[in-house]
Amino acid sequence: MSEAILQLQNVESAYGPIKAIRGVSLKVRPGEIATVLGSNGAGKTTILKTISGIIDPRKGSVEFKGRSITAKDPSFIVQQGLSHVPEGREVFPLLSVRDNLLMGAYTRSNRDEVGRDMETVFAYFPILRERAGQEAGLLSGGQQQMLAISRAIMAAPQLILLDEPSLGLSPKLTKEIFEIVVRINRERGTTILLVEQNANMALNASDYGYVLENGRIVLEDSCDRLREKEDIKEFYLGMKDEGVRGERRWKKKKTWR
Repeated sequence: MSEAILQLQNVESAYGPIKAIRGVSLKVRPGEIATVLGSNGAGKTTILKTISGIIDPRKGSVEFKGRSITAKDPSFIVQQGLSHVPEGREVFPLLSVRDNLLMGAYTRSNRDEVGRDMETVFAYFPILRERAGQEAGLLSGGQQQMLAISRAIMAAPQLILLDEPSLGLSPKLTKEIFEIVVRINRERGTTILLVEQNANMALNASDYGYVLENGRIVLEDSCDRLREKEDIKEFYLGMKDEGVRGERRWKKKKTWR
């Protein structure tokens, strides 16, 4: 089994006196999609903010590619090859779509490679090519999510932190977004740590999963095995003692070759 590209060890983070995550340890291996499942308020977003340097942990350590990034500045962490797509999209609303994408590539100096990656994201999301000159704030919610993901790609990261990509989107758009997320992983080899309330979509797309409750990891396993656990079926998939009837699975061996 490959060494972890990202590792959290006994991490504790808080907002003032309120502990949001407690003793969280997890690993993400190169080339995989890992997911963290949990209800609202479980601490999922706090994990991602702690990794990307937005929040400094009170205890524990965060390592990326074998080096500590614990409490490092977010700009330093981006330069190491880690991009964060936050919940709520957070595009630059007064900049054009194209300028938003170029902002994602601000740490890169090879203009030819940046141009090729811009063509890649336009191939993933053709609507962004059509709207390239339009202010990002005028895009629909789904289009802004596409732009936020594309902006992260423009940094050429080895790991993307993806926070609630389905939030506020229709089922059809959610399915399209997840298909592209899997393509990014399979075609570019980009490792992804995904936080998502849509457990069925997350488990279908991901390789390995963690279940977070009240700021603690209470369960971890391959997503295939997690889908078969009765607690997961009942509390996250809304199923009881019945066969899993999830959406189409996107396996490495089957698609996007």
